[in-house]
Amino acid sequence: MEQDAIQQAAEQLADSLIKQKLMAVTAESCTGGGIAQVLTEIPGSSRWFERGFVSYSNEAKQELLGVNVATLEAHGAVSEETALEMARGAVAHSRGHVSVAVTGIAGPDGGTPDKPVGTVWIAWGQKLGYAEAQCFLFEGDRHAVRQQTILAALQGLNDRLQ
Repeated sequence: MEQDAIQQAAEQLADSLIKQKLMAVTAESCTGGGIAQVLTEIPGSSRWFERGFVSYSNEAKQELLGVNVATLEAHGAVSEETALEMARGAVAHSRGHVSVAVTGIAGPDGGTPDKPVGTVWIAWGQKLGYAEAQCFLFEGDRHAVRQQTILAALQGLNDRLQ
């Protein structure tokens, strides 16, 4: 069922991007490229998907997306601040017009009392530097958390393109 919802969200996104003549870019940590995979499974995606960054390590977030070391030290990789910098950096380091960035704890390890497993920050950015982020707490195993993250990321981008 969730796979159908993800597919529908991806196809809706493709339609919106084509109509608005926009290119999308992804910056992914906890989903490991899953959003980009879903999007590029759609035939003709090169018309509206520009590139995807998989920035799993803090160093990759810094090198690929320009996330500030001070941000990571002060707030951690799984934070609103980092997600926002990832979303802005994805657009700044690409030819994309809109971006989605995800950073979270998919589990089964890595959770803390402040940031339990299933904590995911998703941020959406635009070429002119605007970005906004939202925190989610997803339930289930690693696969379930990642699938829910992919769906929420796509739905959020769709909402912002309406």
